[in-house]
Amino acid sequence: MTTRADTPIPSLGGIGRVSQIDTPQSWCMVGFARADITPPVGIYHRMWGAALHDRATGIHRPLTATALWLESFDREQQKVILGLDHCLLDRNEFDRIRNCVHLAVGLPAENVFISMSHTHGSAWMSRSRSHLPGGDLIGPYLDAMGETCARIAADAALGAELATLVYGTARCSLARHRDFWDAGSKQFVCGFNPEGPSDDTVVVAKAIADDSGKTLGTVVNYACHPTTLAWENTLISPDYLGAMREVVEANTGAPCLFLQGASGQLGPLEGFVGDTKVADRNGRQLGFAALSGLEALPEPGTYFEYAGPVVSGAILGTWKHRPFDAQQEADSRRWQTRDFTVNLQYRMELPTEAETRAALAKWEAEEETARAANDTTKVSECRARAEQMTRQLTRLAALPAGKAYPFKVSVSRLGSALWVFVPGELYQEFQIALRQRFPQFAMVIATLTNDWQPGYLPSAESYGYGIYQEVISAVSPGCLEALIESVCREIEGMV
Repeated sequence: MTTRADTPIPSLGGIGRVSQIDTPQSWCMVGFARADITPPVGIYHRMWGAALHDRATGIHRPLTATALWLESFDREQQKVILGLDHCLLDRNEFDRIRNCVHLAVGLPAENVFISMSHTHGSAWMSRSRSHLPGGDLIGPYLDAMGETCARIAADAALGAELATLVYGTARCSLARHRDFWDAGSKQFVCGFNPEGPSDDTVVVAKAIADDSGKTLGTVVNYACHPTTLAWENTLISPDYLGAMREVVEANTGAPCLFLQGASGQLGPLEGFVGDTKVADRNGRQLGFAALSGLEALPEPGTYFEYAGPVVSGAILGTWKHRPFDAQQEADSRRWQTRDFTVNLQYRMELPTEAETRAALAKWEAEEETARAANDTTKVSECRARAEQMTRQLTRLAALPAGKAYPFKVSVSRLGSALWVFVPGELYQEFQIALRQRFPQFAMVIATLTNDWQPGYLPSAESYGYGIYQEVISAVSPGCLEALIESVCREIEGMV
């Protein structure tokens, strides 16, 4: 009689050589804290070029700041992550908040990571807009927010306790490719593309206290632009993130920190609306997906192992959760950080300040003409075009001199997880590549951290088609791919 035990069965996916499943974990000191950072009604709110309003008329859901304090098992290394419900901040605002936290907890500013949720339903928080309607409220609000961030960082540090971060993944179809070819106008538009690829990975983590077994907090890392609400919305809103947190926190009884992934070309399937019910529906979709990942997590300090056959009606293969051995415990306590800079070449055809100011003056003049003619459609278009030029001036002023942008990256290995912090808006290829290269690690990737410059980092293949993200990108084709290789080389030195 011949046995075929060494021959894979196609319909079964193989012959079952894997007999142990390891769940990524980090054993360290963990603390969470939360505060409300909702701006006052009436503050300058215009985020969309097509918007006809300037001031916020109300509040959909509160904006929040969530602090996560992480400290190595030996108490030698610390970092604090602040998740803020805002779209963008000026670089000097990031620096000011990081300094506030430094003064409050004694942590070096380079160990403070401020990550934007990127909600487009928040007010535009730039002191440069103080002269606009409701802009007088921006400065005092930002001053108070810096103090709030310092306070919750201190609260998170004070409340930190020894815990295990247990990581997992889930899937959510909220995020969709958003570069759609409009055959009628023969151009790419920024909107749902049913045929475009989209990364649906949700990375989750749960912090479980050693002594009590209590859930201290959770982390949800997902890549999707919070652009459910657009120009018709006049309410301050965290977009889909508010309902997502509500779902997760109602189940876990603990704060949920959201970190925006590499969502450069990803947005919600249904977006660009004024109806807050759509934002809540989108949020619940992600919230329930995150809960599915959190509920699947095993107990901390364990792995899953094949335990052998049991004869019943059939011969059953049993698996059991086993406690970590000494080496696994030591690995979960590992802590290592690398901070480095990757120089990304500017594109050759960057617009000049003079060209941008001339275009701004043109659109402002056309807006006045349209207002005189009571042409509201033309007024909306002119305001949008003028806003594009205003933002372009801001981007140009923020770019360091020279031929390349100094792109700062921080990678930390915490146990069997890698936490990657980067500024700007990266295309999904960044996170996909890192997860494929290092599948043995949980990969938490936080974009829009400590700066939103240099803006978009598109994939090389997306240049030359007139796609929005490529048009306004400051860096040349191939920069995203070069960044991926640089980050992977640094990670290889930490494995």
